[in-house]
Amino acid sequence: MPHISCICRKKYCSSELPVHIRRAVWDGHFWEEEQLSQTLLEMLSYPFMDRAFVVGILVGLCCALLGVSLVLKRYSMIGDGLSHVGFGALAVASALHMAPLAVAVPVVVLAAFILLRLSDSGKLKGDAAIAMISTGALAVGVMVVSVTTGMNSDLNSYMFGSILAMSKSDVVLSAVLSVIVLVLYLFFYDKIFAVTFDTVFARATGIRTGLYNMLLAVLTAVTVVLGMRMMGALLISSLIIFPALTAMRVCKRYRSVILCAVAVSVVSFILGMTVSFLLATPAGASIVIVDIVLYFIFWLAGAVRGK
Repeated sequence: MPHISCICRKKYCSSELPVHIRRAVWDGHFWEEEQLSQTLLEMLSYPFMDRAFVVGILVGLCCALLGVSLVLKRYSMIGDGLSHVGFGALAVASALHMAPLAVAVPVVVLAAFILLRLSDSGKLKGDAAIAMISTGALAVGVMVVSVTTGMNSDLNSYMFGSILAMSKSDVVLSAVLSVIVLVLYLFFYDKIFAVTFDTVFARATGIRTGLYNMLLAVLTAVTVVLGMRMMGALLISSLIIFPALTAMRVCKRYRSVILCAVAVSVVSFILGMTVSFLLATPAGASIVIVDIVLYFIFWLAGAVRGK
């Protein structure tokens, strides 16, 4: 005898079904919805999940805003490069028994400054400079880990991501720095917009392009360090790249791309965390998988719209 849900898949009108079957079908759907809502409420009842959502949404907003400018400037992989620098800094901090974020933030900001200077000098192209600094820093991190404490749980969480293991102090620091990044970006929005699209024209109009390029690099560096705890050094660049690329599939204006990228970033984080909770999968990888699915959905929507 077919399962009761199979009857619903057949194109029977509900009035053609007996009353007791219709009631059973309704009760089954109601039970499934109730179970799902209870699971989601249970997820939000844990303090570590609350901390994860606060930090994740704030960092996701920063990554989405900065990612649009970085993708348009063809600096998409700077997040990947700086995350490797961050891992090297965290390895050194762990070996010296120092606070990880307190060491990583200034080191990664310095690396962003060096990257920008190397690119502006013309002696090295942007991608070559990123590759050189990121691989060098990663090698330093691996060497320090191998000769000192080994790959402990704290370093492992920064390498592969462990948003659920964030302490209250991590959350406070991440939230404060994320708010600072958002405020600075919104305050200098017009200047960043000009520098993103045409540096020569922006310089001709009197805008200090070097200063605002540096501001963009510093904001990116801080955001990358904050995001490493959530996504890991291996996946943090996805938070920067995917929302911007996804939004560009359907939006053409700069402001609409930014708003769409922000929405995509927040939705992908919430869905990814929900999938991670329901299926017991890694949070970072789950968020990236959702990002990939959303990208293809937007790509199809853009293709259909363009016909």
